[in-house]
Amino acid sequence: MDEAVSQAAPGKTLDVVAIQQIMRDIPHRYPFLLLDRVVDLVRNQSAVGIKNVSVNEPFFAGHFPNHPVMPGVLIIESMAQTAAVLVVETLGPEAAGKVVYFMSIEGAKFRRPVTPGDQLRIHVTKDRNRGNVWKFSAVARVDGVSVAEATYAAMIMDRAAPI
Repeated sequence: MDEAVSQAAPGKTLDVVAIQQIMRDIPHRYPFLLLDRVVDLVRNQSAVGIKNVSVNEPFFAGHFPNHPVMPGVLIIESMAQTAAVLVVETLGPEAAGKVVYFMSIEGAKFRRPVTPGDQLRIHVTKDRNRGNVWKFSAVARVDGVSVAEATYAAMIMDRAAPI
């Protein structure tokens, strides 16, 4: 599957981007990798990220004890990671050594809490890109019901040298 993902033509729908490919696409790692898989990726257009929310997530220990709720900022981060995979899969080999940085978040709305056992389906659509700046719209859903939405911009830059 990884070969098919990296060699897909622009505009081609990819069924699944597995976790191994996500980890090649973006630098995030546990506990901050907030995607399990990306499905229905259409290069240069859209993608759906999947985050299975487990009671074992480290943030639930403090947010909130005896009433676990996924922090809204982490839902937004899941949206950003989905968009970053879309960018890298769109750019293909040209994205080697690049990283996608948040520039702005606008219109973030949280509709209902996300709790253990939920599966976030993060629908990201590229609104436009100009040079290395890309703009996106995203809606996160659980069981088809919107739980969060936002628009945001990101910049594609060279990855910083390791410390």
